[in-house]
Amino acid sequence: MAETEPHADPRTTPVVLDEPVPEGDEIRTPVYTAEEHETWKLLYARQRLLLAGRADDEYLAGLARMDFPEDRIPSLRECSATLIRATGWRVARVPGLLREDDFFACLARRVFPSTDFIRSRAEMDYTPAPDLFHDVFGHMPMITHGAFADFYQRLGAAALMARGADRRRLERFYWFTVEFGLIRTPRGLRIYGNGILSSYAEVRHSLTDAVVKLPFDVDRIVEQDYDVWHLQPLLFVIDSFEQLAAEFDLWAGRRGLTRRP
Repeated sequence: MAETEPHADPRTTPVVLDEPVPEGDEIRTPVYTAEEHETWKLLYARQRLLLAGRADDEYLAGLARMDFPEDRIPSLRECSATLIRATGWRVARVPGLLREDDFFACLARRVFPSTDFIRSRAEMDYTPAPDLFHDVFGHMPMITHGAFADFYQRLGAAALMARGADRRRLERFYWFTVEFGLIRTPRGLRIYGNGILSSYAEVRHSLTDAVVKLPFDVDRIVEQDYDVWHLQPLLFVIDSFEQLAAEFDLWAGRRGLTRRP
């Protein structure tokens, strides 16, 4: 979904799925090294400490519900079982970044595609490729909430139906909400975007005055370009998750991107 890619990385090239990917209990857990488990432990401890007073309560409640182990990499099977109990979503193990059609097709089926490899120590603060810390720690806690999980499925279904310019518009909407969204709360601005929540640098940056923060406006968001290779200079702020879902549904309906019974 990048606008520009000044530092080409083969891991950011979408993979082609030639056969069905394992889901839920079908997923086999890799044998991780002690160093990989230690990387998770360091990332998890540091990010949890950093998110206090910065992450939205919905995310923090979801993080508690996921109950990730602190000292080892959680298995995708464990994560899938938790999501099934919470909202009926499952986890699929994928080998890397997916093509848009494959990714949105998973969301439309209430399946979250996740990698099962973790970044290297050299990439603790930033990695160009989606790793399991981003997928598991960043995304899964929000999927434990029914309303957000339902919205996420509708977003996937709409994107799957979209063609041409509307597909690009939905990619931008996804970026500025699911990945890089902020929410206004009685205690001030908080983070709910998964791309921020899993990034040490973005968490520290996103709530500062260095970032332009604009009111939530679907028509504006879907025309706003972005660049994945830098800290984000502009973000959008929702007033509530009800607003996020309702205004998205209205926009998708106007574009003919909702399925009729």
